[in-house]
Amino acid sequence: MSGHFEILAILFSAVFVVWLFRRLKLPAILAYLVAGMIVGEHGLNLAQDQVDYDHFAELGIVFLLFTLGLEFSLPRLMAMRHLVLAVGSLQVGISLFIFMIAAMFFGLSFESAFVVGSILALSSTAIVIRQLSETGAMKRKSGQLSVAILLFQDVAVVPFLIIIPMLALDSDTSMAWALIVAIFKGVIVVTLLLFIGKWLLPKVFNIIARVRTDELFVLTTLLVTLLASALTQWFGLSMALGAFLAGMMLGESEYKYQLEADIRPYRDILLGLFFITVGMKLDVGLLISSPLSLLTIMLGFMLVKIMVVKILAVRAGESSKDAWASGLMLAQMGEFGFVLIALANQVQLLPSDVSSMLLGAGVISMAITPYMIDHARSWSIFLSQEKSPQTNDLEELPENKDLKDHVIICGFGRIGQTVSRFLKQESIDFVAIDIDPLRTRKAREAGENVLFGSSRQTELLNAAHLSQAKLVVIAFGEDKQSVEVIQKVRSLSPDVPILVRTRNDDHLEMLHDAGANEVVPESLEGSLMLVSQVLSLTGVPFSRIMRRVQQERKNHYNHLHGFFQGEHTDMSPEAIDRIEFAHAILINTDSFGCGRSIESLNLAKRRIHVVALRRGNTETESPDENTLLQAQDTLIVRGKPRRVERAERFVQEGT
Repeated sequence: MSGHFEILAILFSAVFVVWLFRRLKLPAILAYLVAGMIVGEHGLNLAQDQVDYDHFAELGIVFLLFTLGLEFSLPRLMAMRHLVLAVGSLQVGISLFIFMIAAMFFGLSFESAFVVGSILALSSTAIVIRQLSETGAMKRKSGQLSVAILLFQDVAVVPFLIIIPMLALDSDTSMAWALIVAIFKGVIVVTLLLFIGKWLLPKVFNIIARVRTDELFVLTTLLVTLLASALTQWFGLSMALGAFLAGMMLGESEYKYQLEADIRPYRDILLGLFFITVGMKLDVGLLISSPLSLLTIMLGFMLVKIMVVKILAVRAGESSKDAWASGLMLAQMGEFGFVLIALANQVQLLPSDVSSMLLGAGVISMAITPYMIDHARSWSIFLSQEKSPQTNDLEELPENKDLKDHVIICGFGRIGQTVSRFLKQESIDFVAIDIDPLRTRKAREAGENVLFGSSRQTELLNAAHLSQAKLVVIAFGEDKQSVEVIQKVRSLSPDVPILVRTRNDDHLEMLHDAGANEVVPESLEGSLMLVSQVLSLTGVPFSRIMRRVQQERKNHYNHLHGFFQGEHTDMSPEAIDRIEFAHAILINTDSFGCGRSIESLNLAKRRIHVVALRRGNTETESPDENTLLQAQDTLIVRGKPRRVERAERFVQEGT
């Protein structure tokens, strides 16, 4: 089979499977693994020159470690040092030891058992962090505990990358001596790279930045990453270690975010190729022939990790509920586990059947992780036999018994606190609900009427006397969570007014459809305030300014929707589905719309809004629908990109 056909087969498989998995809301990592299984030697055997792909795939790990280094923050590590050291380090160490003993019990050598323990001790940073962010659980104590453990696991990857190749040395060389040599080499490399990073790289990037050429900046970033990787490889260490150190050096620079943005496309594509090559090695036949063994391995390591995290977290002073929740979140195998499997296979430390079993168990554990994280809180309450903390919190609030015609503020961040201060000035009672335990505790210590928990919980809303509230203000600005709160509030109190804060106008329609009475977009309100100042300073009477501002709010910011796209406008599929663009359609003599009225074109049926008509030097806002379009007229319309394209084709061609 020709190389070109192999590449096409891999790309087709990857595109289709990634699309399917994202539609099913499953992680892309799993999609790449499945794509590899399809085209690999144990599947359709469409990719036979796997060694060539392995070389490119290794670059994916290089760039993954580079971005990990960019995100590594020593101050953050020190700020969470209690949880990182008390729970994270012990979790990795104890889990590694337990899995090593189990692997040796089943006949693996010490070296292979160490690799197995290293692989299973790690969890998936990518999946857990993403899921915590999407569900809003990052601010919970269990979420913070999980992040602290993941932080140490990410750091632990670096010594594993050094140790595993050392284990593959000839038996004549003792492991202790190999580790001493590796550590000595590591110290030299780290010192050299840190010196270069501190004194040389900032000057290089300053020179590159002055040229103001994006391509040169990207090329320099790639060159620095690969040079650092080549240096560590020359010293007999992992390429990924050099990339991590290069990222860590540049992580404190002013170019951190630009570097991360530049490297992300290369990282994602090459990392996808890496997981495809891992999937190629997965022996599907072995997994199908031993499903019981596969499930036993998966359930075994997941239960061990849950119990280790739970016990360590409780010993560190965390509640049983948060300890269980964190354990459930971190039970899966992580993406770095696949990295270590690939590294161990390169140095021939793992038997092929063991690799396949670990890969299969890891894939399934990652597939069920989103479901486990979504239900971790309710399962942890059941397992810990603890009552929901909201009830106890509510009983401590003396004002709750007499609350009536009050305001419920969902989210007590800066916006929520600002709202509460103005309510207090007007002597209007309020109850705030916030999911951040530290903020809640500090606010309660100051005498604020604040409850800890999620605004989506029925018990909490009922205890806040929702049925007697005058208004509900949703102030945290996360649209998907806001919709869930609106739906919950509406199910309990159909008539209470709901005011929602959102960051921009992307989801105005969605929030109104969910049941919000008023939606206040920060970006549009900021625009109105700026416009008010501009009009005031140009001599427009204050009464006219206020009338225009009120009219805009009444019309749901009609004049503020739609904008002309620019070079840096977000054109991702998610953005295109929710934003509106302004677009100018030039009417020519041969245009279908020339000589026809705006009404006859019936653009409203196509969900297109006519903003204005420019004829010569005159622009008419919201033109009369009976106006006949003439050659050289410019019709300015607003709508979602795909609808605007279809509308322009209709106006020009009549189709």
